[in-house]
Amino acid sequence: MNSKAKTVEEYLAGLSAERRAAVQTVRAVVNANLPAGYREGVQYGMLGWAIPLADFPQTYNGQPLGIAALASQKQYLSLYLMGVYGDVRLLARFRDGFARAGKKLDMGKSCVRFASVDDLALEAVAEVIRAVPPERLMALHEALHGPRRKAAVKAKAAATAKAAVKAKAAGTAKAAVKAKAGVKGKAAVKAKAAVKAKATGKAKAAVKAKAAVKAKPRVRPRAR
Repeated sequence: MNSKAKTVEEYLAGLSAERRAAVQTVRAVVNANLPAGYREGVQYGMLGWAIPLADFPQTYNGQPLGIAALASQKQYLSLYLMGVYGDVRLLARFRDGFARAGKKLDMGKSCVRFASVDDLALEAVAEVIRAVPPERLMALHEALHGPRRKAAVKAKAAATAKAAVKAKAAGTAKAAVKAKAGVKGKAAVKAKAAVKAKATGKAKAAVKAKAAVKAKPRVRPRAR
């Protein structure tokens, strides 16, 4: 259940006393073993520990890259350990830590579900937190998302270039059509003017001929 809290204090204040005690215990383990470079806060409605965007902005989703998160859900508590996601060796060590502690591990890809602190092997949690400094988490991120992000950037650049070529071609075609229309228009105007001039010339010639005929003296026949 995601909280609308903006700070760690607000998040803790919104929990029941029992849940708050459990979250505080696990939180203390994370903070005690957290490598330098991470910052605690509230992210995705949970307590979270992440690399600030100022230090690593090129994440796949534009959000700070997190190493761990802790949340109070409706039916259970959950601890997200992103350091073991994508690192099979560290995941194996984590599972072995639970087995050595005699604890049953209820885990998805990175989410450990637990009803109380007694369900956790806290030393195993501390070990995987210590094992992943920011540099290692960034390397894991790049191994998982780097090629995909680069491919997306490349595809976007190709699409932009294609759109630019298409727009340029469309502009050229439009200009050609316009130029052709202009030439046709000029030719039509010229032809119309020629026809008009011809018609005018004919009319003038006809008038002139008529005037000449009218002005010519009539010759009367001689009397015999």
